[in-house]
Amino acid sequence: METEHRPRRHGEPYEPYERYEPYGPKRRTHRLPAALRAPFEARTWRELGYLLLSLPVSVLLFTYAISMFSLGMGLLITFLGIPVLAAALAGCRAFGAMERARARALLKLDVADPRPVRADKGGLMSWVGGVLKSGVSWRHLLYALLHFPWAVFAFVVAVVFWTYGWALFTYPLWRWVFPVYAGQGGLQLYGDGAHNVYLDSPFEIAVTSLVGLVFTLATPWLVRGLTMVDRGMVAGLLGPSRLASRVSELESGRGVVVDTAAADLRRIERDLHDGAQARLVALAMDLGMAKEKLAEDPQAAARMVDEAHGEVKIALRELRDLARGIHPAVLTDRGLDAALSAVASRCTVPVRVEVDLPARPAPAIEGIAYFSVSELLQNISKHAQATRATVEVWRTQDRLMFQVTDNGRGGADVSAGSGLAGLAERLDAVDGILVVDSPVGGPTTVTAELPWRN
Repeated sequence: METEHRPRRHGEPYEPYERYEPYGPKRRTHRLPAALRAPFEARTWRELGYLLLSLPVSVLLFTYAISMFSLGMGLLITFLGIPVLAAALAGCRAFGAMERARARALLKLDVADPRPVRADKGGLMSWVGGVLKSGVSWRHLLYALLHFPWAVFAFVVAVVFWTYGWALFTYPLWRWVFPVYAGQGGLQLYGDGAHNVYLDSPFEIAVTSLVGLVFTLATPWLVRGLTMVDRGMVAGLLGPSRLASRVSELESGRGVVVDTAAADLRRIERDLHDGAQARLVALAMDLGMAKEKLAEDPQAAARMVDEAHGEVKIALRELRDLARGIHPAVLTDRGLDAALSAVASRCTVPVRVEVDLPARPAPAIEGIAYFSVSELLQNISKHAQATRATVEVWRTQDRLMFQVTDNGRGGADVSAGSGLAGLAERLDAVDGILVVDSPVGGPTTVTAELPWRN
């Protein structure tokens, strides 16, 4: 049964982004439910291995951190305490790199490396000061202190539940050990001087195995919950701070904006040089020749003036198109509704435009939305082979949303390095999001989100 894809209509609630995720390989379908698959999945064994390794690693890290930190604090009465403390923090940072690699390999948690220590000046003491002033270094020390008790707890819980679960579940297979080698009927449940209770009847054996099955099925989810705490500790204490991550994002976004502005300037210069400028130079030459022929051959001069008049019209049209590409006057004067309607009228397919905005967003955001929709409509005209398209713009809380839909052949992919990738980078530079849903055969739905900032 085919499902109709259509854009969001005015008044309909906005659906989550999961609907607009790009098509990728279909998820593998399993016949067994997740609860029955969990004990045998690779993820479960990786997470269990992580918890088992955490105990010896945390013991080593905790011992190093406590010993070096205590030694450094004790030597603070002398000058030697400062470099010892710096060495303790540097060692914790080295252990942190190992922990990030372990989380990346076993938990599939990719935590970015924090920035290295930056010394104001060259030399050992400058490096020592940089280590001591770095908040990242102290967070690594805090991780070394906090992770040890948690690793002991997680190790004990995981090992107990795992071993007891499988031991009880497989009890019918190894119960024979007790009567053969221990001289008793089975696993002893209770015993004192006068009474002994053994799990030896068929009913008791079956119940024991069922209890073990419950433990076995529950243990992977318990292990998963324990590793979630480890994920939080690694990401929160061993990764870059939120401020550092935000600075890195802003630097990356600034680079994209600078590159985009430089590319636009080159495009404008090329369009002027190859288009209007060359046409105006030829026009000046034609008018000069017409001026020379005006007395000798008025008819030829009139024809040349007429041709020059046509060149003037073409040059003016090119200049108008170029000015519209820089920033259209209709956008400044009348806003997105009129500007997008003008763009839609130049598209090669019929386009329905619906703009529902209570006010105008920030001029920069308004310009980005305009040029983004213009580029998407140009893609529809050139590549989509569509017969109709729809543009919708609305506001959701403090975000500006727009959606462009066409019934073309589909197959658009942001990851393919096309113009959509560049558009996604431009939106990301201003904290925007671009999501493409374009299965082969269509339809294509491009949804974008921008900050309102007004």
